[in-house]
Amino acid sequence: MTERKKKFGEEEITVIGEELKVGDIAPDFKAINNDLSEYNFYKEEEGKIKIISVVPSLDTSVCEIQTTKFNKAAAEISPDVSIVTISNDLPFAQSRFCSAKGIDQVKTVSDYNYLDFAEKYATLIKELKLQNRAVFVVDKDNKLVHVEYLEQNTELPDYKAAIEAAKKLV
Repeated sequence: MTERKKKFGEEEITVIGEELKVGDIAPDFKAINNDLSEYNFYKEEEGKIKIISVVPSLDTSVCEIQTTKFNKAAAEISPDVSIVTISNDLPFAQSRFCSAKGIDQVKTVSDYNYLDFAEKYATLIKELKLQNRAVFVVDKDNKLVHVEYLEQNTELPDYKAAIEAAKKLV
Protein backbone atom coordinates (compact mmCIF):
# COMPACT_ATOMS: atom_id res chain seq x y z
CA MET A 1 0.00 0.00 0.00
CA THR A 2 1.24 3.48 -0.89
CA GLU A 3 2.22 5.75 2.00
CA ARG A 4 2.61 9.54 1.74
CA LYS A 5 4.10 11.97 4.19
CA LYS A 6 2.04 14.99 5.26
CA LYS A 7 2.01 17.33 8.25
CA PHE A 8 -0.27 17.62 11.26
CA GLY A 9 0.96 20.84 12.84
CA GLU A 10 4.67 20.27 13.52
CA GLU A 11 4.36 16.49 13.33
CA GLU A 12 5.07 14.47 10.22
CA ILE A 13 2.33 11.91 9.58
CA THR A 14 1.77 9.03 7.20
CA VAL A 15 -1.33 8.94 5.00
CA ILE A 16 -2.20 5.57 3.50
CA GLY A 17 -3.28 4.98 -0.08
CA GLU A 18 -2.93 6.31 -3.60
CA GLU A 19 -4.42 9.75 -4.11
CA LEU A 20 -7.41 10.00 -6.43
CA LYS A 21 -7.21 12.36 -9.39
CA VAL A 22 -9.57 14.52 -11.42
CA GLY A 23 -11.26 12.25 -13.97
CA ASP A 24 -11.30 9.19 -11.69
CA ILE A 25 -14.63 7.69 -10.68
CA ALA A 26 -15.37 8.57 -7.07
CA PRO A 27 -15.56 5.29 -5.18
CA ASP A 28 -18.81 4.31 -3.52
CA PHE A 29 -18.44 4.00 0.25
CA LYS A 30 -20.40 3.27 3.36
CA ALA A 31 -20.26 5.25 6.59
CA ILE A 32 -22.51 5.94 9.57
CA ASN A 33 -25.20 8.65 9.71
CA ASN A 34 -25.72 10.65 12.91
CA ASP A 35 -28.71 8.44 13.80
CA LEU A 36 -26.41 5.36 13.58
CA SER A 37 -28.00 4.12 10.36
CA GLU A 38 -25.77 3.10 7.48
CA TYR A 39 -24.93 5.76 4.89
CA ASN A 40 -24.31 4.62 1.30
CA PHE A 41 -22.76 7.35 -0.85
CA TYR A 42 -24.05 6.31 -4.29
CA LYS A 43 -27.53 5.49 -3.00
CA GLU A 44 -28.07 8.57 -0.83
CA GLU A 45 -26.49 11.11 -3.17
CA GLU A 46 -27.75 9.63 -6.45
CA GLY A 47 -28.25 12.17 -9.22
CA LYS A 48 -26.66 15.00 -7.25
CA ILE A 49 -23.48 17.01 -7.59
CA LYS A 50 -21.48 16.28 -4.45
CA ILE A 51 -18.89 18.15 -2.43
CA ILE A 52 -17.12 15.89 0.06
CA SER A 53 -15.39 17.85 2.81
CA VAL A 54 -12.96 15.69 4.79
CA VAL A 55 -11.83 16.79 8.26
CA PRO A 56 -9.71 15.15 10.97
CA SER A 57 -12.15 16.10 13.77
CA LEU A 58 -15.04 18.54 13.99
CA ASP A 59 -13.89 19.44 17.51
CA THR A 60 -10.95 21.50 16.23
CA SER A 61 -10.99 25.14 15.18
CA VAL A 62 -9.80 24.56 11.59
CA CYS A 63 -12.34 21.78 11.01
CA GLU A 64 -15.07 23.94 12.51
CA ILE A 65 -14.20 26.78 10.13
CA GLN A 66 -14.13 24.41 7.14
CA THR A 67 -17.52 22.91 8.00
CA THR A 68 -19.08 26.29 8.78
CA LYS A 69 -17.88 27.78 5.48
CA PHE A 70 -19.31 24.87 3.48
CA ASN A 71 -22.57 25.09 5.45
CA LYS A 72 -22.86 28.78 4.53
CA ALA A 73 -21.99 28.04 0.89
CA ALA A 74 -24.63 25.29 0.73
CA ALA A 75 -27.37 27.85 1.27
CA GLU A 76 -26.14 29.78 -1.77
CA ILE A 77 -25.72 26.84 -4.16
CA SER A 78 -28.33 24.90 -6.10
CA PRO A 79 -30.35 22.19 -4.30
CA ASP A 80 -28.78 19.84 -6.88
CA VAL A 81 -25.55 20.09 -4.84
CA SER A 82 -25.13 17.96 -1.75
CA ILE A 83 -22.33 18.73 0.72
CA VAL A 84 -21.14 15.87 2.90
CA THR A 85 -18.59 16.31 5.69
CA ILE A 86 -16.83 13.14 6.77
CA SER A 87 -14.63 12.51 9.78
CA ASN A 88 -13.87 9.70 12.19
CA ASP A 89 -15.73 11.49 14.99
CA LEU A 90 -18.46 9.43 16.61
CA PRO A 91 -21.94 10.15 15.18
CA PHE A 92 -23.06 11.47 18.60
CA ALA A 93 -20.25 14.05 18.57
CA GLN A 94 -21.06 15.04 14.99
CA SER A 95 -24.72 15.54 15.87
CA ARG A 96 -23.86 17.57 18.97
CA PHE A 97 -21.43 19.72 16.94
CA CYS A 98 -24.03 20.41 14.23
CA SER A 99 -26.66 21.38 16.82
CA ALA A 100 -24.28 23.65 18.72
CA LYS A 101 -22.90 25.38 15.61
CA GLY A 102 -26.11 25.63 13.55
CA ILE A 103 -24.86 23.29 10.84
CA ASP A 104 -28.06 22.49 8.96
CA GLN A 105 -27.11 22.51 5.27
CA VAL A 106 -24.24 20.01 5.40
CA LYS A 107 -24.69 16.32 6.07
CA THR A 108 -22.12 14.86 8.48
CA VAL A 109 -21.23 11.17 8.32
CA SER A 110 -18.74 9.14 10.33
CA ASP A 111 -16.11 6.75 9.02
CA TYR A 112 -15.09 5.63 12.53
CA ASN A 113 -16.49 2.12 12.20
CA TYR A 114 -15.69 0.97 8.66
CA LEU A 115 -12.84 3.27 7.55
CA ASP A 116 -14.28 2.52 4.11
CA PHE A 117 -14.05 6.12 2.93
CA ALA A 118 -10.53 6.56 4.30
CA GLU A 119 -9.29 3.45 2.50
CA LYS A 120 -10.98 4.19 -0.83
CA TYR A 121 -10.16 7.92 -0.89
CA ALA A 122 -6.64 7.59 0.59
CA THR A 123 -7.23 9.86 3.59
CA LEU A 124 -6.38 7.64 6.58
CA ILE A 125 -3.68 9.03 8.85
CA LYS A 126 -1.85 5.88 9.92
CA GLU A 127 -0.58 7.12 13.29
CA LEU A 128 -3.78 8.83 14.45
CA LYS A 129 -6.57 6.86 12.71
CA LEU A 130 -8.06 10.23 11.71
CA GLN A 131 -8.83 11.60 8.25
CA ASN A 132 -6.33 13.75 6.36
CA ARG A 133 -7.97 17.03 5.34
CA ALA A 134 -9.23 16.95 1.75
CA VAL A 135 -12.04 18.16 -0.53
CA PHE A 136 -13.58 16.34 -3.49
CA VAL A 137 -16.18 17.55 -5.98
CA VAL A 138 -18.08 14.79 -7.75
CA ASP A 139 -20.41 15.21 -10.73
CA LYS A 140 -23.82 13.54 -11.18
CA ASP A 141 -22.11 10.57 -12.89
CA ASN A 142 -19.73 10.12 -9.92
CA LYS A 143 -16.68 11.45 -11.75
CA LEU A 144 -14.21 13.54 -9.76
CA VAL A 145 -13.98 17.07 -11.15
CA HIS A 146 -12.01 18.64 -8.28
CA VAL A 147 -9.55 17.01 -5.87
CA GLU A 148 -7.58 18.71 -3.10
CA TYR A 149 -5.49 16.77 -0.57
CA LEU A 150 -3.92 19.12 1.93
CA GLU A 151 -0.26 18.69 2.78
CA GLN A 152 -0.72 20.43 6.15
CA ASN A 153 -3.79 19.48 8.20
CA THR A 154 -3.81 22.77 10.10
CA GLU A 155 -4.47 24.70 6.86
CA LEU A 156 -7.84 25.34 5.24
CA PRO A 157 -8.77 24.04 1.78
CA ASP A 158 -9.50 26.27 -1.19
CA TYR A 159 -13.28 26.64 -0.70
CA LYS A 160 -13.76 28.92 -3.63
CA ALA A 161 -12.23 26.44 -6.08
CA ALA A 162 -14.43 23.60 -4.80
CA ILE A 163 -17.59 25.69 -4.82
CA GLU A 164 -16.85 27.06 -8.31
CA ALA A 165 -16.22 23.52 -9.58
CA ALA A 166 -19.63 22.44 -8.21
CA LYS A 167 -21.41 25.52 -9.61
CA LYS A 168 -20.06 24.80 -13.10
CA LEU A 169 -21.87 21.46 -13.00
CA VAL A 170 -25.30 22.90 -12.15
